[in-house]
Amino acid sequence: MIICMRTTLVLDDKLLTQAKKRAADRKTTVSEVVNDALRDSFGRSDVPRRPFRLITYGDPSKPVHVSPAEMKAIIEEEDLGQFR
Repeated sequence: MIICMRTTLVLDDKLLTQAKKRAADRKTTVSEVVNDALRDSFGRSDVPRRPFRLITYGDPSKPVHVSPAEMKAIIEEEDLGQFR
């Protein structure tokens, strides 16, 4: 699992100046300002999401429906189990 990754961004000078000012106003780093802006941007999806349903197979008369959130929790629990 990747916790943090370094990368290089090429920003417009005016935009970088604004980011530095915002970071100073908030007493944080430019990296955190960029992270917050990206999180906010990804949270506002302009593309409508299609409904998603995952079906797992067992008894054909009783299909089990697992929501994406439930599947994520299962995967995270299994991933954590590797490190215990």
